[in-house]
Amino acid sequence: MRKVTRRLMLLDTASLYFRAYFGVPDSVRAPDGTPVNAVRGLLEFIDRLVRDHHPDDLVACMDADWRPHWRVELIPSYKAHRVAEEHEAGPDEEEVPDTLSPQVPVIEDVLDALGIARVGVEGYEADDVIGTFTARAVGPVDIVTGDRDLYQLVDDARRVRVLYPLKGVGTLQFADEAFLREKYGVDGRGYADLALLRGDPSDGLPGVPGVGEKTAAKLLAEFGDLAGIMAAVDDPKAKLSPAQRRRLEEARPYVAVAARVVRVADDVPLPQVDTALPHAPRDPAALEALATHWGLGGSLQRLITTLGA
Repeated sequence: MRKVTRRLMLLDTASLYFRAYFGVPDSVRAPDGTPVNAVRGLLEFIDRLVRDHHPDDLVACMDADWRPHWRVELIPSYKAHRVAEEHEAGPDEEEVPDTLSPQVPVIEDVLDALGIARVGVEGYEADDVIGTFTARAVGPVDIVTGDRDLYQLVDDARRVRVLYPLKGVGTLQFADEAFLREKYGVDGRGYADLALLRGDPSDGLPGVPGVGEKTAAKLLAEFGDLAGIMAAVDDPKAKLSPAQRRRLEEARPYVAVAARVVRVADDVPLPQVDTALPHAPRDPAALEALATHWGLGGSLQRLITTLGA
């Protein structure tokens, strides 16, 4: 058995600060009256995660591009309903609450001053950064996300699991292969095929008409994977109903491109970064200034104490 000495925790940062924003009242404000509920909520999330799960390495993975052009070229509807403004020269602007957007740069500055690794790569989503860190990891990996798309990375053999927040981050669903099989009838590798077939309105993925989650799971159980299902469409002896065969045949153009959209990338050009969990702030002076200006109070101090413990 491979000797494992370090545990890597990967944060789907936007997913977590969105949850913090909606979970912490916007009456939590800086001295100048600016809401900082997402900032303080995220700091409290990280504090709890570090205290409860003791990672050796921690990376806050960011969306440098939440709607990459290469995915949109393949499926134009991808996240289209969430676009606030399109930009030809750079990433489209995502529709987010007015009082959340100004908090994101504060979150980034605080993470940098703490010394918590923060990684986003141009042209890729945080999911892809997470997928690449996971592919390169040699020890156990905990992925903290409120996005079920990342269930596709669950791998018991490699000790990769998803920690899915049910209430804050104090109550987490630990998603391993047993959980996925019980709930969805697939393992981590099969979850991407399930999601592709089922579709996902929240991401603008149409799926195969008439193929819901249960039908997708049954097809995968029968034919193994997406390639096996599409091969069965061409096999008159395969156990497909006439309606299923017709729907899958009509969906061939979608199926041909959707796999690249649905599956997270595992080959992102990651920058060289120190992922070790810091035990003291990297820039104490900058952190003190941020704490004073934004009124981060006990939320920040508790995290500093936890990191130093």
